Amino acid sequence: MSATPRILYCHCQYAQVLPKEVKEGVLQKLCEADLPFEAVADLCELSARRDPLLKEIATGGPVKIAACFPRAVKWLFSAAGAPLDASSTEICNLRVQPLEAACDALFASTVTPNLPTGKPTA
Repeated sequence: MSATPRILYCHCQYAQVLPKEVKEGVLQKLCEADLPFEAVADLCELSARRDPLLKEIATGGPVKIAACFPRAVKWLFSAAGAPLDASSTEICNLRVQPLEAACDALFASTVTPNLPTGKPTA
């Protein structure tokens, strides 16, 4: 992929299922890295409101999303009417990945697609 991937960070403000030290560490490293990224308070809330930002992200080219489980992120975008392109989306699962592994994935220049396939989200 030739385009620089967009980075989206979810702070999981309401469900609070992400380990505090991981989500805060990722946010700090993103700020220190001087890379453009978007931070949202909570992807679940954006999905429930069908926020237009999700469609913009889904149609804006390659993306890396720091959030939770890839299957959950896939369904959140789909529920908002903004299905992600499985071939150009990488999810960094902050629920299970250690801080350094998540940051390594986010800061890599290439996207390693990892959205689950099989079940249609339509």
